[in-house]
Amino acid sequence: MISMSSHLEAITDAQSLEELWLLHSERMADYGFDRLIYGLTHYRSGYSLGDPNDFLILTTHQPEYIEPFINDGFYFHAPMVKWALEHEGACSWSLMADMVESGTLTNSEMRVVDFNRKMGVNAGYTISFKSVSQRSKGATALTARDGLSQRDVDAIWEQHGRDIILANNVAHLKITSLPYTPPTRSLTKRQREALQWVGDGKTTQDIAILMGLTSATVEKHLRLARESLNVETTAQAVLKAAFQNQMFILEQ
Repeated sequence: MISMSSHLEAITDAQSLEELWLLHSERMADYGFDRLIYGLTHYRSGYSLGDPNDFLILTTHQPEYIEPFINDGFYFHAPMVKWALEHEGACSWSLMADMVESGTLTNSEMRVVDFNRKMGVNAGYTISFKSVSQRSKGATALTARDGLSQRDVDAIWEQHGRDIILANNVAHLKITSLPYTPPTRSLTKRQREALQWVGDGKTTQDIAILMGLTSATVEKHLRLARESLNVETTAQAVLKAAFQNQMFILEQ
């Protein structure tokens, strides 16, 4: 295992989510966590995390686990997701075992626990990152490899927990700075350019001159950008594109 300083240097130098995630997931696997879920939303409201299509999800789980967990809404009833929404820091999944034993979980939460058991998601830790706004929330679930008990995981954490938290905090901060394009909500170069000029305070007429287009064509690009981002107004489109770091990106 390379030194933590070398790992953090590589993470902070990463130029894409794919590069960063490979480095991070390999490092976590070295600690015994071979199945990860990282989630970030900028559309939190109370216990609602917003439209799942707007989530940034990175995972090393197999599709047969992650698809039901996200697409079927299991995450909404997951006890450790609820914990992450109410707390910051790291938490052992022994807490979940205690809740099961004490009978404090709802039927919906127990269905998630049973699903996790069926899929071999039995031992691990959850890290809830500090939020910079009321609307944003990021968290990660670190699932230990098969064969490790929660007692084994807690022992690993006792020895390496501070380094694991540090690595995840740095990865989270780097993720929030990198461009992310949801699969169904990408912008064309023209759409992005038009939104960037709107963000600079230019009118449709100004943008038409700057882009060498007619005002009608600019309006078309802005309409298509709104549709791509699934928003109602151009202001919302600018905000969402900014959240996804799609504005003023450097072409690779």
